[in-house]
Amino acid sequence: MGKLDNRVAIVTGAASGMGEAIARLFAAEGAKVLAVGRSTNKIHDVLGGVSNIETMARSVGEEGAAQAIIEQAATSFEGLDVLVNNAGAGGAGPTEHITDEDWRANFDLNIDAMFRLCREAIPHLRNSAAGRIINIGSAMSMMGGPGMGAYAASKHAVVGLSRTLACELGADGITVNTLIPGAIHTQMTQGIFDNDQDMVDHWAQKAPLGRWGTPDDIAPPALFLASDDAGFITGTNLVVDGGAAVSP
Repeated sequence: MGKLDNRVAIVTGAASGMGEAIARLFAAEGAKVLAVGRSTNKIHDVLGGVSNIETMARSVGEEGAAQAIIEQAATSFEGLDVLVNNAGAGGAGPTEHITDEDWRANFDLNIDAMFRLCREAIPHLRNSAAGRIINIGSAMSMMGGPGMGAYAASKHAVVGLSRTLACELGADGITVNTLIPGAIHTQMTQGIFDNDQDMVDHWAQKAPLGRWGTPDDIAPPALFLASDDAGFITGTNLVVDGGAAVSP
């Protein structure tokens, strides 16, 4: 018996990194998963043919994407139980140099698209016996950092949205939580490893566990929040950062 047997899940940003790891683990635990990624070739190459996974190439920030994604899952799998909003964008540099376009790009992907997906999913989640929304935040959901103005502001907004939804949807039995990864080695952060060894060392040393995380460190906590084990947990931040947030 899998922890997600007979559940239907959507995972965005699933073509690599944390999203891919979450989609694979959910499918292995019995869920039928709609894995969404921007690139047609990439999402199909990475997860096409994996048991229990259907792939969909769509940028969550596109007009009409939220409705199309939710309808695809509900049509293909006849319902929806779990929404994992993982797709996101990175930082945009020092605040005085952030353009309106850079600012808008961070908010479009990190919070606006998330809001629309949550809004479209709610009617379907109300029909689930175990509705779950898991919004992926960031260490920058709780702190700031140089060059992180647009990213941190948008990721702070993720926590506010999740907490509000938890208040609104609890009566329907739907839980809403924010999963907050620390420094995770993914394709998005590969540039740091290629170009900034001081930053690599900083985050490894800041974590009491002494290392960066991997996507496989994030998928099991996401599974926990999606499962019956977390049925009485809502409106919280689950921090998965190797202890970096509590380290001086």
